Amino acid sequence: MKRLQTEIQRLYLTLTEEPARVRAAVLEVATPADWEALGQVWRGVQADLALPAPAIAVSGTDGYQLWFSFAQALPAARALALLEGLRQRYLPALPAKRLKLWPSESPLLPPPRLAQTGQWAAFLAPDLAPVFADEPWLDTPPNEEGQADLLQRLRSIKAEELQEALAQLGQVEPEAAPLAPAASLSSAAAASDPRQFLLRVMNDESLAMSLRIEAAKALL
Repeated sequence: MKRLQTEIQRLYLTLTEEPARVRAAVLEVATPADWEALGQVWRGVQADLALPAPAIAVSGTDGYQLWFSFAQALPAARALALLEGLRQRYLPALPAKRLKLWPSESPLLPPPRLAQTGQWAAFLAPDLAPVFADEPWLDTPPNEEGQADLLQRLRSIKAEELQEALAQLGQVEPEAAPLAPAASLSSAAAASDPRQFLLRVMNDESLAMSLRIEAAKALL
């Protein structure tokens, strides 16, 4: 367990501890789980955007997940901008109700974990991902050393890689690409309030207008 926890901390530290700034983002396709759809994103971020491969996971209930790791903690709104850009490019026809994006007001703990009785969330090797389409979970606890091995092969997205990817996805203009200062989400207490978080996204001029419009709709 110690080795597995070390890898989780290396990649995803501050996922739930600091709502204003995060080192992880998660894109999930569920109800039903659909690796064919999410696999397009997994391949695209590497081939088209030159980003490191995100971790692949089953949710333990009804979905597949991609876990993105950032080398530096960044505002939650910027992490969501990446996910929104990926959604627009690779999953434009997928109904919104089948997508889940984190960070959000609901914390999400990384696998491996027991999602519900007899169903475990776990990280997967890419070649095994299609196997779990009908039942996106493991029936028994995953091997901790095997989970650590999967994570050990991954690396985090560097700041400059994220900047370039956001620019390619149309989420920020190239000249506005540097990470927004912490002041844009300065209060962790405020960021943990969904309404305050959405207000900050709506008013953040460095984000794509489409993302700001979605925040405004959620507020309404």
